[in-house]
Amino acid sequence: MYNFEFVKPASLAEAGKAMGQEDAQALGGGQTLIPTLKQRLASPAVLVSLSGIAELKGVCTGDDGAFCIGGATTHATVAKEAASKFPALAALAGGIGDPAVRNRGTIGGSLANNDPSACYPSAVLATGATIVTNTRKIAADDFFEGLFTTALEPGEIITEVRFPIPERAAYAKFQQPASRFALTGAFVAKYGAGVRIAITGASEDGVFRWTDAEAALSANFSPAVIDGLSIAADGMIGDLHGTPAYRANLVKVMTKRAVAAA
Repeated sequence: MYNFEFVKPASLAEAGKAMGQEDAQALGGGQTLIPTLKQRLASPAVLVSLSGIAELKGVCTGDDGAFCIGGATTHATVAKEAASKFPALAALAGGIGDPAVRNRGTIGGSLANNDPSACYPSAVLATGATIVTNTRKIAADDFFEGLFTTALEPGEIITEVRFPIPERAAYAKFQQPASRFALTGAFVAKYGAGVRIAITGASEDGVFRWTDAEAALSANFSPAVIDGLSIAADGMIGDLHGTPAYRANLVKVMTKRAVAAA
């Protein structure tokens, strides 16, 4: 690692001030950032830990009925606390990594990093969730901007994620067995106004909505509907784990499984 200053603020106000320093980087659970630092792929001058800020942790139900999760809440806590109110999200959180990762990694850190194979982005995009920061609110459709890229500005901290709870929902993931990241994952959410589907792990541009499937399932919410659809392999990830065509097929398979589970 390179040398850096480590700061552990006790409040959001202190964190915002620390993040205003030149070349400051927020640290959530560190499940991605710490390995990145060890490989010298990042070299922040100031590392601002968010783990000591109580107001960024925990879950609650908002006045509008949304399921609200603090940005520094761990995956393990989400898996436990969402089980009764949002089972699909609880199942997703409970399937991230291993116990060590789930007890350190945070929802805010995952979303800010926006790994193309991460699970949380699919749930956020499929539900049309709102990402709340220390300065503004960002709609899910405006938040994800491509591979490891989001709408977050320098110094901006994710304080909360607000999920509108769907009538039905499920997440299906075909995981890479070593990392347990998604080779392809599909989150399906059905609302009175229609169906939203988000795919992770497949596209070179990161998480995306499969709009053709959304339209078909909004008309007929049945797994059989997916059989009549196709998705192009162009732009899909190709690596040692699978070709673009393989991932395109997984998009259909995982979406069909998610619909059946929902």
